[in-house]
Amino acid sequence: MKPQFTVWAATLSADDPGGWQATFDVAVAADRAGADRVALTGEHVSFGENLGAYSDPAVGGRKGSSQKTGPDGHYLEPIVTMSMIAALTKRVRFLPNIMLAALRRPVVLAKMTSTLDALSGGRLDLGVGVGWQREEYESAGLDFAQRGRLLDLSLEVCEVLWRDKRASYSSPELTFQDIHMMPKPAQPGGVPIWVAGNVLPPAMRRLARFGAGWIPWGEASEGGDALVAEIPKMREAVAKLGRDPVGIQVCGHLPVSADAAGVPAIGPTMERAVKMAEAGVTDFRSGLPIPRDVAAAEDYLSPWIAAFREATA
Repeated sequence: MKPQFTVWAATLSADDPGGWQATFDVAVAADRAGADRVALTGEHVSFGENLGAYSDPAVGGRKGSSQKTGPDGHYLEPIVTMSMIAALTKRVRFLPNIMLAALRRPVVLAKMTSTLDALSGGRLDLGVGVGWQREEYESAGLDFAQRGRLLDLSLEVCEVLWRDKRASYSSPELTFQDIHMMPKPAQPGGVPIWVAGNVLPPAMRRLARFGAGWIPWGEASEGGDALVAEIPKMREAVAKLGRDPVGIQVCGHLPVSADAAGVPAIGPTMERAVKMAEAGVTDFRSGLPIPRDVAAAEDYLSPWIAAFREATA
């Protein structure tokens, strides 16, 4: 599987950024410079005030970490944002990292994603996770304790409606028959789903069932040795569930090496990329200090992407 280079586009801010043009400029620059994908930096639909839950692994949080914003942090809705990116770019793929898909009614989620994929010429990937915030689910009238099942339900319905011209579905929560939804996604088989989570049974069952790719959570999301150690565990867990893990893509944070002056250094960083690719990472993401201007950002990204192509060929 050919390694891919993904560029982050910021869709969150602790305070009002005064506009989001920089987000779209990065996406345009990534498209022109030859990046494979643009990833949006997370989603929240609403906030409660118990933000300490972010560090609680028992509810899906990340131990030792903290919520990046307060309750009034600014978060862009990903489908709307990706629609803007689709209109401004020509070839780059895009995905939300991650979207709380279960907060939307399944049939509406299927329609929105199918439409965006059709309009963009098949450039959408769908990164999904369950989230960690009880209040967010409660504000949508949903049971936080059932968030895993709600996400699975959403993905089941999407797959049926993306695939079948005359769709029927039955589960304890939802039943419909002979439903038509057009247009279908441009991508054969529907929009690729990337599943976020730790190597724990619920996430691994979801990955084995739906996942084109895996978005590691917890310590492994920081990349490096922690991620390398988790990839074999993920593959073993998925194989035990009857899924061949060979075709599952893996995203990973590529730590950026710096020279003595603190300037990001391409050579040493690409040495890390090679080792991560050998371990099974297929989608590489780094927090590079990308300039805001489109032309400057393209000039900055181009040598990084060229070096990445050469190192991982």
